[in-house]
Amino acid sequence: MKIKIGLAQFNTKLGDNQANLNKHLALIEQAQGQSADLLIFPELSLTGYALQDLASASALRPHQDDPIFEDLLKASKQLDLMVGFVHEDRRHRFYIASAYLSGGKILHIHDKVYLPTYGMFDEGRFFAPGDSVQAFNTRFGRVGMLICEDFWHASSPYLLWLDGADILLFQSASPGRGLNEKPRLSSSEWVEHTNRAYAGMFTNFVAHANRVGYEDGLNFWGGSTIYDPNGDLVVRAPDFEESLTVAEIDLDQLSRTRARLPLLRDERIQFVQRELERILGEK
Repeated sequence: MKIKIGLAQFNTKLGDNQANLNKHLALIEQAQGQSADLLIFPELSLTGYALQDLASASALRPHQDDPIFEDLLKASKQLDLMVGFVHEDRRHRFYIASAYLSGGKILHIHDKVYLPTYGMFDEGRFFAPGDSVQAFNTRFGRVGMLICEDFWHASSPYLLWLDGADILLFQSASPGRGLNEKPRLSSSEWVEHTNRAYAGMFTNFVAHANRVGYEDGLNFWGGSTIYDPNGDLVVRAPDFEESLTVAEIDLDQLSRTRARLPLLRDERIQFVQRELERILGEK
């Protein structure tokens, strides 16, 4: 099966869900024009990133009757969507979250597990951490979603891989930090090295959407990418520019790569479990 994945990177309007929804709908229309099957948006794409005290006012409860999700669910009847938002649960806890929409339904919600609260980041003050990493079934096969800091912890994609995910979908609001000798930010190179490593190590497709623009002094660099199971770059979106980038992937490459490199076949889950129990027992 071949599918077309779109990477939507744009500058959000902080705390204005309706304005951000309008951008989503415009990008969805463009992606439909390019025959995309799946469109991935960045972290907190419906709200903006540096929310702080705006987090509760911007929060959504994803369901058919919500005016924001109502339009997105209608659009998902034409192509699958991964969107970012603030998730308010029934007990009024707030999470950085991503939702996967398909066929007019919400297939899965992932609440960000790892909240960076160091350096320029302050997420732990305003959000609760999620406590689950699970793969789920889509019309393209089994998929897993992670948000920014989640994929800096190797356990997160590893668990999705063991749970059957063949496509890893990452979204981020990654601000630029550091300069190398090359005209590239070191933070963008760190992310690309990590995504390429996961693709090759787990013999999976890895698709990543990052935002662009300025917000509260932060400069988001874009550069969204897709890597194939060989760890080769399929496509890269431009740095610092709003864009829609669409590329085709061939899911048959999973079988070709894994026949040559059977890392998944040879993974010893019981061994990992035993060693983790030993490590936990020694602490």
